[in-house]
Amino acid sequence: MGIGNDLMQGLGLGDPVIRLGVTGLSRAGKTVFITSLVANLMDRGRMHALRAAADGSLKAAWLQPQPDDTVPRFDYEQHLSALTGPDPCWPDGTRHVSQLRLSIRTERRGLLSGIRGPQTVHLDIVDYPGEWLLDLRLMEKDFSEWSKDVLARMQGRPGADEYHQVLAGIPAQKRLDEPTAQRLARSYSAHLAAAREAGWSDCTPGRFLIPGELEGSPALTFAPLPETLAGTQIHKEFRRRYEAYKSRVVKPFFREHFARIDRQIVLVDVLGAIHQGPAAIEDIRRAMAEILSAFQPGRAGWLAQLLGTRRVERILFAATKADHLHHMQHNRLTAILSAMLREARDRADFSGARTEAMSLAALRATTEDIIHQNGEDLPAVRGRLLDGRQAALYPGELPADPAALLHPARSGATEWLDGDYAVMNFAPAPMTARPGDGPPHIRLDRAAEFLIGDRL
Repeated sequence: MGIGNDLMQGLGLGDPVIRLGVTGLSRAGKTVFITSLVANLMDRGRMHALRAAADGSLKAAWLQPQPDDTVPRFDYEQHLSALTGPDPCWPDGTRHVSQLRLSIRTERRGLLSGIRGPQTVHLDIVDYPGEWLLDLRLMEKDFSEWSKDVLARMQGRPGADEYHQVLAGIPAQKRLDEPTAQRLARSYSAHLAAAREAGWSDCTPGRFLIPGELEGSPALTFAPLPETLAGTQIHKEFRRRYEAYKSRVVKPFFREHFARIDRQIVLVDVLGAIHQGPAAIEDIRRAMAEILSAFQPGRAGWLAQLLGTRRVERILFAATKADHLHHMQHNRLTAILSAMLREARDRADFSGARTEAMSLAALRATTEDIIHQNGEDLPAVRGRLLDGRQAALYPGELPADPAALLHPARSGATEWLDGDYAVMNFAPAPMTARPGDGPPHIRLDRAAEFLIGDRL
């Protein structure tokens, strides 16, 4: 969609379009969310909280070619097959920007319903790696500021010592040669990959983790340098490449995809961060707050809409994998997410955007159970592990007060003092759905109602 189409819609000459951005960090479940959302909008038997589905005004939904010919299509059919096949498995994660258009036909309500007839609303879903979204913060930092932040933050993370060893072998007077630049970039990229694997979220530049067609290019051949190397040839060249990365990689992404979104869901693996420990909670809290500072929350005026400038009207913060907890703990999970994102939510609310936090599972992989342990009945969940075995999990009791987690995280604690939180990796369960039912979920219908219900 470009300015021309936005102008047509602003004048009432085209079908309305909702551009929904789906983002989150690694393992938050973006691909599963999009796949299950589309499947459940086409087969709406489980979408009771979506009012247009419940009252029958949502008549049909079907897939169409996406409007942007240069953007890859989200591979909905392959992902759905992976999740619902005879041997279900999780689909591969997001590796690039992709898009899917779902057209939705609804019956109009009110005085004009008999005159204007049904309407078609196009839902354009834009999927992009959360790692790339982290790069938007680089636009406000120069190379020296970014280097200082990164070198301070990487202490204690996997691969940091190895990178500092490579740095130590570069004398300050050394002239730049490409093998040295490549060695530094490889070592720093290895650190980022190891840190992400260990559960850290704040890893930039994002293209170092998912380079795509840029792999091996000078725009991805730089690394953070200490101030002791300021003024050297290698520092000057890395600064130039850093600025090229911002202008030729980050800016086009913002202009072509991110800045045109008007509804947004931010997926957060809160349970995974809790399991990793206090440092991971603080890391993901800081990363999400900085990411959201790049949004343009609030309602755009009519002139801005006509000119094609969009502002995020609604932002949903969703703690994923709620099916890893008994429903008795879902409210506590939501409260923890709300507290983690308090600063970012306040900024968005202040700017006029509607925001909400909830816990959900886009694809429910477990059933609830009660297990007996040490004379206690514990609320648990049961499901199939990745190796095919069945297992029951009681992950521990989340605190009623989120400060019990956030305070030690902000204070630099290395472990939880009064809790031990477990996590299991469940596989999708074999599915037996009635005709007209989409994949089983937890609160996906509530998420859809908040994100697009007003437009249906």
